[in-house]
Amino acid sequence: MDQLPSLSALRAFEASARHLSMTLAANELHVTPGAISLQVRDLESALGVRLFERRTRSLALTSDGAEYFATMRTAFRLIREATAALTMRANDSVLTVTCTAGFATHWLVPRLRRFEQAHPEIDLRISASHRIMDFQRDGIDVAIRHGLGGYEGLASERLLDDEYVPVCTPAMAASLGPSPLVDSLAEITLIHDVYRRDWELWLQAAGASRVDATRGPVFTDGTGAYQAMQAGLGIALMRRSFVEQELAEGTLVAPFPIGFASAFAYHLVYLPGALERPAIAALRAWLFSEISQATPPT
Repeated sequence: MDQLPSLSALRAFEASARHLSMTLAANELHVTPGAISLQVRDLESALGVRLFERRTRSLALTSDGAEYFATMRTAFRLIREATAALTMRANDSVLTVTCTAGFATHWLVPRLRRFEQAHPEIDLRISASHRIMDFQRDGIDVAIRHGLGGYEGLASERLLDDEYVPVCTPAMAASLGPSPLVDSLAEITLIHDVYRRDWELWLQAAGASRVDATRGPVFTDGTGAYQAMQAGLGIALMRRSFVEQELAEGTLVAPFPIGFASAFAYHLVYLPGALERPAIAALRAWLFSEISQATPPT
C-alpha cells in the first residue's frame, strides 16, 4: 500500500486503542462516537485487516491491531514531541514568570530595566499572584515561590534568603531617639503580614523581653504591611533586599541594626530540563547575578 491512510483515521484508531473505548476516544478528539467508529472501519477496510474485536460492552485489540498500535503510539509521541520542541523554539523569546506581589513590587520590578537592557531580545511577562500555578496548564515558564523549597517534580534553587530588619519612616525613627533600645518597640505599633511569627523570632534574637510580639494589625501580604508602614502606622519587618534602595536614599530607616534570617526563602522553580532554553538560562543567570550584588547583612 503506497498511499498512507488518512491522519484522522489514524488518530481515531490510536485514541481508541489507547483508551480501549471509542466513546472516550470521541471525547478526547471532540467528535461523536459514531464518527470514530466510521473512521476506524474505513482504516480497517483500507488496510485489509481487523484491528479490534468488538464485543457487547468492551473493545479489544486483535494481534494485528496491537502490533499496529505499538507503532502508531510511538509515531504520535514523536509528532507531539517534535511539535512541542518547534513551538518552544518559536516562542523562546517570551518568558512568563509567576511570583508573589511583594516580590514583584519590591524586588523584581525595580530591577527590570537592567534585565531589559541586558536581554532586549526576551519579552518577560510577570504574573504577580499568591496562587500556586501549574506550569503546563497555566503556561508558566519560571516560578519564584516563597517557602521551604523542595517542590515535587520540579527543579528548585534557593534564590533569596537575606535577613529581615525592622524599617519605618524617618519621622517614626526620630520619635525613637538617636540610639533606641529594642524594648522601646513596646510603645510602637508592630505591623505584621501573614507570617506573623517573624516578629516574635526577631524580638527573641534581639533580646527584647518586654515587647508583646502579637500586637498590631495583620495584612494578607507583605505589600499591605509595607504600605501601612509607609503611611506611618508603625514599624514593619522587611527583607533588606526589598528596601535597600529606600534605605540608601533615606526615605526609610532601619533603626535597629539587628537582622533575622528566616527559614523561609524565595526559590527559583522550573520544570526539569527548562534550562536548555536559552531565555530561561539567561533569566536564571541574571537573577543570581543581581542577588550576588545585594547589600551584605549587617
